[in-house]
Amino acid sequence: MGPVAGLAGLVASAPTAPVRGAEFAGPSPASVLLFGSLEAGPSVFVTTGAKAALDRIDREGFVALASVGGGQRRETAGIRATTIGAVVFGYQWFADWGVVALYAGPEGTADVIYGCGCLRALPPRFGLRLHGEIWARPSDETLFVATLILGSTRASAWGRAAWGYRALGDWVWGAYLGPEVSFYGDETGYQKWGAGLHATDVDLGRVHLRLSAGLQFASERQDTGPYVGLTVWSPW
Repeated sequence: MGPVAGLAGLVASAPTAPVRGAEFAGPSPASVLLFGSLEAGPSVFVTTGAKAALDRIDREGFVALASVGGGQRRETAGIRATTIGAVVFGYQWFADWGVVALYAGPEGTADVIYGCGCLRALPPRFGLRLHGEIWARPSDETLFVATLILGSTRASAWGRAAWGYRALGDWVWGAYLGPEVSFYGDETGYQKWGAGLHATDVDLGRVHLRLSAGLQFASERQDTGPYVGLTVWSPW
């Protein structure tokens, strides 16, 4: 799972990226938010998608989140290439301190195993995804984000938590800087942890960014090393 998403958040990524719903909500009159994310390291995952609201994405109410992503990781039996997509529906609550969003909906995955002297395509699988997010600002200068995505297609779990402080003001385009941690695991026995630093909500006008870097620790020794992440979102 990537940064959506699982980018989750972004994004949410993903499995998919978390691509992240509440994380992208901002002061905009738009009803649609486009996003994309990349996590590159020992494992790689790319996600893209959109968040839509019946009214506006910066107001409390019903929302939908659609995403599709793909990537690969090393396993004992070879390299697993994954494609995953989901459409989840939910509700977002606004408070003075931030936003909480909960989603549920169908997801589907398709895997190919290669690099082991063979090429094996696994049957597509379909199931249910549950997605929850908190995007909190305890003060004007601090930020806390938490995302959890559960998927039944491979009994997967992806989570990320990050804290940030806007210590440098506008020197880094108003971004919050701080630590982040993430986790992913599924029924294959593969597990991955990440720990690093992030700059969230880099304001480039209509486009906003989240940049991150750190170390990724996996249950497969050959799948451990540094990672970098990029999430981009823009209201429309």
